[in-house]
Amino acid sequence: MAIRFDGKVTIVTGAGGGLGRAHALEFASRGAKVVVNDLGGAVDGTGGSSAAAEAVVAEIKSKGGTAIANGASVTDDAGVAHLVKQTMDAFGRIDILIANAGILRDKSFGKMDLKDFEAVMAVHLMGTVKPCKAIWQIMRDQQYGRIVVTTSSTGLYGNFGQTNYGAAKLSLVGFMNSLKLEGAKDNIKVNAVCPVAATRMTEAIMPPPMLEMLKPEYVTPGVVFLASEEAPTGAILTAAAGAFAAARIEETEGVHLGHKATADDVAANWAKIADFSNARPYLQGSEQSQKFFTRLQEKPVVG
Repeated sequence: MAIRFDGKVTIVTGAGGGLGRAHALEFASRGAKVVVNDLGGAVDGTGGSSAAAEAVVAEIKSKGGTAIANGASVTDDAGVAHLVKQTMDAFGRIDILIANAGILRDKSFGKMDLKDFEAVMAVHLMGTVKPCKAIWQIMRDQQYGRIVVTTSSTGLYGNFGQTNYGAAKLSLVGFMNSLKLEGAKDNIKVNAVCPVAATRMTEAIMPPPMLEMLKPEYVTPGVVFLASEEAPTGAILTAAAGAFAAARIEETEGVHLGHKATADDVAANWAKIADFSNARPYLQGSEQSQKFFTRLQEKPVVG
């Protein structure tokens, strides 16, 4: 059975182009009422115009869908409050948030101004947190919600010249990991998408043939699934060019060295400590603590 969103309301941030536009169009095609949020600024977050969001709304309406435009900055408290009020006034509920808005201010860490670090953190991290906070009680009251945050391979694995972007993107995984636990009892599922796509943010670093292979709409099926009735929760879905994979944070079983262990003992046992052959992920932090309590029942390696 096809995934449908009839009667559901979806907010997509940063939906004036690229990935956000592709997501908004697909949700609308599957019956959702869509709020197209976009500040309309440049890639570095400067400037602003409602034209991009309005164009996507017009595109959705031309295909028989329902959509409204919103030009708020996701970093602005009053703007986010207006986004939520506008959505509730128009549609009476909020079922899905696709937190997609982002900016880039790439530079090696030694040359980067702190204001550029802070700006990227503000948009990616707080620009996700603020809309989530604004809709959280609405979703709890509905006993239904789906949130998809947008992480990046830079956050998961690193990339030269993107310490600000990497810090922001991995912070969203930490945010998701706790929010999924808090939302579980109210049927709110929280997931992350890790996309590679041809957008304004990547067009300058990829050749045209590669850009053609990496159209944003090739990522969107994964986002739609993560926002569906049957979605998992706490998943990191990586996606590019119609290929999909799952990522996770995992931990080794480790070694109980004992209270008398020294740095030299850690060095001597590093191969065992870093042996990932039996590594596993954890659902929550307490599972890691329990692992250590279990290991402490073993005889320590160091006297």
